[in-house]
Amino acid sequence: MPLNGAFNAQAALASVNLPKRIARLADLVYNLWWTWNPDVTEIFEFIDRQLWSEVAHNPIKFLRRVKRQDLNAALQSPPFLELFDRVIAAFDTYMKAENTWYKREHSDKLDRQIAYFSTEFGLHESFPTYSGGLGVLSGDHAKEASDLGLPFVGVGLYYDQGYFSQHITEDGWQEAGYITYSFDDLPIIPLNDADGQPLMVSVELPGRTLHARLWKIQVGRIPLVLLDSDVPQNAPADRDLTARLYGGDKDTRICQEIVLGIGGVRALRLLGITPTVWHMNEGHSAFLTFECIRELIAAGLDFNAAVEKIKSETVFTTHTPVPAGNEEFPDWMMDRYFNQYWPSMGLTRDGLMDLARLQQSWGTSFGMSVLAIRMSRQSNGVSELHGQVSRKMWQFLFPGTPAERVPIGAITNGVHTGTWLARGMRDLYNRYLDADWLEEVDNPETWQPFLAVPDDELRATRLHLKRKLTSYIRDRARQQWQTTHRHPVQIVAAGTLLDPYKLTIGFARRFSTYKRGSLVMRDVDRLLRIVNNVKMPVQIIFAGKAHPMDDPGKKVIQEVYRQLKRAEFAGRIAFLEDYDINLARYLVQGVDVWMNNPRRPLEASGTSGMKAALNGALNFSILDGWWQEGYNGENGWAIGDESELDDHEAQDSKDAASLYDVLENQIQSLYYEDGSIGPSVGWLRRVREGISTLAPQFSMRRMVKQYVEEMYLSGPKA
Repeated sequence: MPLNGAFNAQAALASVNLPKRIARLADLVYNLWWTWNPDVTEIFEFIDRQLWSEVAHNPIKFLRRVKRQDLNAALQSPPFLELFDRVIAAFDTYMKAENTWYKREHSDKLDRQIAYFSTEFGLHESFPTYSGGLGVLSGDHAKEASDLGLPFVGVGLYYDQGYFSQHITEDGWQEAGYITYSFDDLPIIPLNDADGQPLMVSVELPGRTLHARLWKIQVGRIPLVLLDSDVPQNAPADRDLTARLYGGDKDTRICQEIVLGIGGVRALRLLGITPTVWHMNEGHSAFLTFECIRELIAAGLDFNAAVEKIKSETVFTTHTPVPAGNEEFPDWMMDRYFNQYWPSMGLTRDGLMDLARLQQSWGTSFGMSVLAIRMSRQSNGVSELHGQVSRKMWQFLFPGTPAERVPIGAITNGVHTGTWLARGMRDLYNRYLDADWLEEVDNPETWQPFLAVPDDELRATRLHLKRKLTSYIRDRARQQWQTTHRHPVQIVAAGTLLDPYKLTIGFARRFSTYKRGSLVMRDVDRLLRIVNNVKMPVQIIFAGKAHPMDDPGKKVIQEVYRQLKRAEFAGRIAFLEDYDINLARYLVQGVDVWMNNPRRPLEASGTSGMKAALNGALNFSILDGWWQEGYNGENGWAIGDESELDDHEAQDSKDAASLYDVLENQIQSLYYEDGSIGPSVGWLRRVREGISTLAPQFSMRRMVKQYVEEMYLSGPKA
């Protein structure tokens, strides 16, 4: 079946036997357009709100379980039918793509094709192809590419167990569990040939050939192609190769990256797609350049000409500001996996190793980011500061070139507005901004009318979102109490005593040591005084996972958890386990303050604070990543200054002191300044400033347009 060939969604859900009047629900659920259009969610909530919650917002699972009597009841409701017809009309109009930004601005380049490779895509909580920020960014990138009408295809791997689910023990230790997801419950579309047989590609691994089946996820107007090794032609161990995201050892990793890079190129060729731009999002997919060179050699080019050709078509985005965080493979592993491959590239063993050789204290290794940089016409970091860090970090690849002239630029990350915006805030924007504001979210002028929103309306909306957050947290805790019979102290630690009318701070992200998740607890006695201030109490909500093999990160979680269980904190600090997109949505929409305190300059960008700002939360952060650019003195608060001390202990002490001082003397007092139920007038003034300055600057629309103009459609920079 061609990539954009016919797929009968209604036939795929034939067992559901949808009433004819609403049969096109099937079309909606097999296109992830619904994930950033809240009216679709309203359809399912109208039919059965409780079931929608029970299936974790999975519309296919919902339709397979909903009672026919509930569907029939909805059909008798004129408001429901009006909502359904409006959604279908909007979906059809969107999919026709008559007047997209790309068609208007680049009508002479409609034949271009951008292939975007990423090891993870965070599209929705019901689809487990992400672990954290990198995946969510990739998902947002794909959605905005759809909105803007780009000629774009995503390439990734299908993980039928996804990333791990997190459980926190009574002692605060993180335990990992895995769930195998059923294809029948996911919006995954099989790609078949003309005879109805699965389309498959193969890659060569030591002593065997590995086969991968092709699937498609439709993300609005653009397709996402996923490769899956769980097919009968493979040995049992190889069938599990793509089961888990970031699971297994180095052998698993290199095999996954061979499937993603080399297999991904072969998948696009099989589907008849000829990209003019190859975008590698992080170095995991850099082996795609090997396959492109092999193809060009087979077509008659010599090695140097092949390299120049692929460099002219390839761009690379790096997200990691420390050398140790970039993927490397030892020489012996490269020997094992590529000894049959490098002759097809016109290379000797040493010639292949020289493409990305790194000298280590223990010997040499092969660097995936090095390969990506050397094989790309342009590379970029994900914030201005990260661009500076990357130029210094990779300066050794460009001998004799001053750091400021190293050819690594910067495009600061953004967030997809429709995905992360709370319904209440969307309603507020609809009332006060121009009718086409969603099409112009990246234009600062779009947001100026928001400065006139009355205090009472803004306060009421923000309090509503915080009540939703605390209600959700309590429901989660109640379910844990019912189903797992946890110790009562753990239920308190899960947030049962949180108050929706008190100043609430959110801290949610991956628990890696450089993110310093326990920094706020450096002086517990002072923190106790702050949170238990009778007139100005403070609540803090933690969430996040450590990588399953990151014991130091797990110890940070344990340290936080052990402290917050203390009775002296009176239940004002909570840790919410199993952080995912759904929980993230509630947090960024509901908290008053979004706190972030990484060790500068190790936060490449960060995007959670952008999502919080879009919804009216105020950022309180180290001047690192995106906040270095976003902070203007009136739209949030800075922790510390721009210093970067070599002594980590001294840096942590300095930053913790700043954190406490600003929290106690500025944030606390401003929130409660005028005795309002909820945020004060002065606080709301900062909220309006935050939204009007940060929402356009850090939108995914701005980011993707910048990629188009500066990376996808431009030639090599001088």
